[in-house]
Amino acid sequence: MDKWDQKYQQAQSAGEACELLANNLHLLPPQGSALDLACGLGANALLLHQQGLSVEAWDLSAVALGRLDEFSAGLISTRRIDLEVDTPPLLNFDVIVVAHYLYRPVCHWIQSALNPGGVLFFQTWHQHKRSPKGPSNPEYLLAPGELLRLFPQLEVRFYREEDRCGDLSRGQRDFAQLIAQKPAV
Repeated sequence: MDKWDQKYQQAQSAGEACELLANNLHLLPPQGSALDLACGLGANALLLHQQGLSVEAWDLSAVALGRLDEFSAGLISTRRIDLEVDTPPLLNFDVIVVAHYLYRPVCHWIQSALNPGGVLFFQTWHQHKRSPKGPSNPEYLLAPGELLRLFPQLEVRFYREEDRCGDLSRGQRDFAQLIAQKPAV
């Protein structure tokens, strides 16, 4: 059993949706399709489904996807995919959410997979994180301002990266957050 399957084996719930998505539900379309990419236990997928979207959830861990099937009573379509090995299918979505995951080569696919007017919610760790949680390998940590540069075809709606500014004991210190929209045709 790999480390991700082991991590998700004992989970009792999907946990909490990422702050970026939970605090910006007003930016979701009233209907459409959504993808929770590298979904883990699917907290974001469940929240998207509760908002009336048709949701797919993709992850490497078969255990996580099985647990998500249980949590969602099979209402969310799941797909096991290793984004670092497999080519993602040619599908399009109105919303894509990526939280706590970074594999730079998939960013071009994400841009092309968004429908015109589609919205991306992306929140992941940056190099100056203060928490021991999350990756330590620099390949999985964003450089300052990098998240903005990874999605040049999208229009920024919201960006946050507090880093080392101000009172370091408060605020959002570990993540860069982006909400961006693909231009409508």
